Amino acid sequence: KTWALEQGVEVRQPEKMRKSDRLEIEADGIDAILVMAFGHMLSSKLIATPPKGIWNFHTSLLPKYRGASPIQVAVASGEEETGVSLMEMVREMDAGPVLDVEKVSIERMDTALDIDARLADACVPLVKRNLESILDGSARTNPQDPDAASYVRKMEKNDGVLDFRMPAKVVAKRVNGLFPWPGTRFTVDESIIKVGLADWNEREERTAAGTVLGLREGAIEVACGEGVLRLLRLQRSGGKMMDAVAFANGFEIPAATILKSIEMPELVKQGCARERIRKLGNTL
Repeated sequence: KTWALEQGVEVRQPEKMRKSDRLEIEADGIDAILVMAFGHMLSSKLIATPPKGIWNFHTSLLPKYRGASPIQVAVASGEEETGVSLMEMVREMDAGPVLDVEKVSIERMDTALDIDARLADACVPLVKRNLESILDGSARTNPQDPDAASYVRKMEKNDGVLDFRMPAKVVAKRVNGLFPWPGTRFTVDESIIKVGLADWNEREERTAAGTVLGLREGAIEVACGEGVLRLLRLQRSGGKMMDAVAFANGFEIPAATILKSIEMPELVKQGCARERIRKLGNTL
């Protein structure tokens, strides 16, 4: 959009694609459409309107993580890489044949916000490599394996709970994957504490899961089912996100405090029924 405005190219941003929008596309002789993060279902008539197709940049390595939250789930699931798939649109959610992918590594301390920015940049080489073949009709796609597909739903605020009975690595990845939205949190007395960044180590503590071990080497440490969770950035209600040392100076969580564990909702569904996915519409 920024590039188009700088070049004097018309920008249209319909809230939803209606019949009038499709007729404008048809009247203007649009050859192909590139879509990303539109979030609405496209009609069969619209998909068939541009002669060179509609192509979607989906932020996962399809067929893994079809659906609404692939970036958050890739980080939260402990993946070491993700990417952008350039996919031809069909009337089934994120199920179209894939033309090309651009991979992005996920480092130990990356949050979903970090990966979001890298995936945006990854779209550029995809366009450079593939736009010419799309326009001249020589693009060759590969079908997805439906048996390998998994589905991720839209994140909800209730997904931000933490279960310290789980391994520390699992909890840390959950924290980082769900930042900034919906964010993870726990409660101390009646205060809700949000977590913005976490790490872990394999040190075992002979104490109950959820027990606060104190401030150590720049992190508030919490015993987990396996290993130790290191909380690096925290925020209290009405405050701002800050590093653990600064946070502890203003809000003490005494050692031996036991934080409540709440079972964390599943984020990934394997082998979703084709009909259910079709009804949910296209994630664009």
